[in-house]
Amino acid sequence: MRVAEDLLGSYQHRIDALTLVPGPRGIFDVTVNDELIFSKQAKGRHAEPGELLGTFRGLIGSDVRPYGT
Repeated sequence: MRVAEDLLGSYQHRIDALTLVPGPRGIFDVTVNDELIFSKQAKGRHAEPGELLGTFRGLIGSDVRPYGT
């Protein structure tokens, strides 16, 4: 999945747990380190490309550099 690749590729050094939860009727939740960062059901739409990566960056702060940089 692109979401997992984006998050782990950029912030594997800051992520202890990444959970992608598909559910009935297209429900899709993304939880990082026990914090829900996206819910398709709550938003009523799919995430835009790069949206979850941006949301995670906002949670950890702009001073945390992506992995390998």
